[in-house]
Amino acid sequence: MPFVQGWLRKESLTVRIETRCACCSKPMSIDIDSRLNCQVHSSDAKPLIFIPDIDFATLSDPSIIEAF
Repeated sequence: MPFVQGWLRKESLTVRIETRCACCSKPMSIDIDSRLNCQVHSSDAKPLIFIPDIDFATLSDPSIIEAF
């Protein structure tokens, strides 16, 4: 995710996620930047976006998966 890479590199990064709705299969496009701002580019899409609340400065687990 861009927030991890941006934090590690001390850079501002953005990624675009191209996906489909699990219910209706309509395509949607979502940008997430290293400040955790999300922008949906599909006008009729209203996805639920979850961003994990982890303090990366103190993370001792090998990955964020183990932190949950």
